[in-house]
Amino acid sequence: MAETKKRVYRFGGKTAEGDGAMRELLGGKGANLAEMSRLGMPVPAGFTITTECCAEYYALGGGYSEELKAEVADALAATEKLMGMKFGDPKNPLLVSCRSGARSSMPGMMDTILNIGLCSATIPGLIEKTGNPRFVYDAYRRLIMMYSDVVMEKAEGIEPEDGQGIRQQLDRMMADLKEAKGYKLDTDITADELKELAEAFKVRIKEVLGVEFPDDAQAQLWGSIGGVFKSWNGKRAIAYRRIEKIPDDWGERSVDGVR
Repeated sequence: MAETKKRVYRFGGKTAEGDGAMRELLGGKGANLAEMSRLGMPVPAGFTITTECCAEYYALGGGYSEELKAEVADALAATEKLMGMKFGDPKNPLLVSCRSGARSSMPGMMDTILNIGLCSATIPGLIEKTGNPRFVYDAYRRLIMMYSDVVMEKAEGIEPEDGQGIRQQLDRMMADLKEAKGYKLDTDITADELKELAEAFKVRIKEVLGVEFPDDAQAQLWGSIGGVFKSWNGKRAIAYRRIEKIPDDWGERSVDGVR
């Protein structure tokens, strides 16, 4: 009987399914996270999707195997247990980040999405838990800016004119707000203003990209995984690989639990 291929490796709680010697399968970042966890360092729980899954994603025409979906669900449940929070939960939500890496270091060449899981269902619970609505809405506007840039524009191969990328447009909206209010720093923007700005961001995203920003934790997670997979074939990453002579079939993505 053929051996079942493992696609997802968990880490956290001072243990890990991988180790530092598994760079080819886990990528440099994933291998290091596993090793740090095994050494007892305070690494937030999470999991790494193997380098093979990046190639599998492209072989499936930009899709996910049922095996990967099942392994991610199991690994996410294990992460939730270790972190004491639940992804997408209205009362005690876990937020995650989707980070990229490779067998060979490619600094700044691929993309990361933070604060995944913030949506209308989870924002009230996180505000109640933290007692800091400004922190929550600032995290939310950051998610919207990163996700729209990485997943909704770059990953879809959209090439806007100079200065017209969705991230630049959202940056200008934020700068315009600060100027109108006479603010010098981002931290001067109030919670209510950040909430209004986030809603305005979503309207602009729909106008520019023609699709809604996802208001669902699972949709954000899988969109982010796919977006980071696709960033392996982004212009910056391809150009860097040509210069450094890194093979095109090396890739890795990790989804790390964050507090």
